[in-house]
Amino acid sequence: MDLAPSKPFRLTVFGAWLAILFLTLPFVVVFPVSLTPQRYLSLPDGEFSLRHYQTLLQDPSWMLSIRDSLIVATGSTIVAIVLGTMTALACWRISSRASELVRMAMLAPMIVPSIVHALGFYQIWAQLGLLDTYTGLILAHAMKGTPYVVISVSAALANVDLRLEQAARNLGATALQALWKVIIPAARPGMAAGSVFAFALSWDELVVTLFLSSRGVYTLPRKIWDGIQDNINPAIAAVASLLIVLTVVAMVVRLLLARRQARLAAD
Repeated sequence: MDLAPSKPFRLTVFGAWLAILFLTLPFVVVFPVSLTPQRYLSLPDGEFSLRHYQTLLQDPSWMLSIRDSLIVATGSTIVAIVLGTMTALACWRISSRASELVRMAMLAPMIVPSIVHALGFYQIWAQLGLLDTYTGLILAHAMKGTPYVVISVSAALANVDLRLEQAARNLGATALQALWKVIIPAARPGMAAGSVFAFALSWDELVVTLFLSSRGVYTLPRKIWDGIQDNINPAIAAVASLLIVLTVVAMVVRLLLARRQARLAAD
């Protein structure tokens, strides 16, 4: 019996490799550009240098923008986890057509263009005095990250039996104990996945940030944007390279945690 891959299967594999090459092509360019010894964007001509990484670490403005991005991304992720998890738990507990409508409403921030969010937030934040503040930017970014937490936690709870809570209550647990010791552990993988998405979205958000902040809160995407407007500095490629490395590390940690969670569940 011939077990060789058929021609359609080989074409599918070829298409998959082509897609991978297409998606990774920008990374292949960014890393060499970050190592160029020149003062302008260019590929290294046989000589490599870490001068742009050194510039990045020694320039206070870059470090301050990274600090502001960490503050905003961390704060918005915490808010998104709390709101998204509460929404997903309530929808899972009610489990009716109304809960489905709530889930659909929570997905609206993913459908509406960012420029629309930015205009709406600008009008409201201006009246509340939240423009160019950490609080205003954290709340705006949390609104965009919450749907991802709702989706991931809802997916984690999809196969959890509602009767587990009733069983815990019948065994003497209070409502809070049943929630903390039975339901939350089941939702924890979804919370972890949602937090990764919410953090990455906030870390990369630019459109809303351009409207809501200026110099008081100066995030990394804003710093990169202004750098491109003034002059294209290869330090931007160094920043992009570091962000790619950090993203890969976060994905690896996420995979290791998921495997550990699956192993503990199997035991």
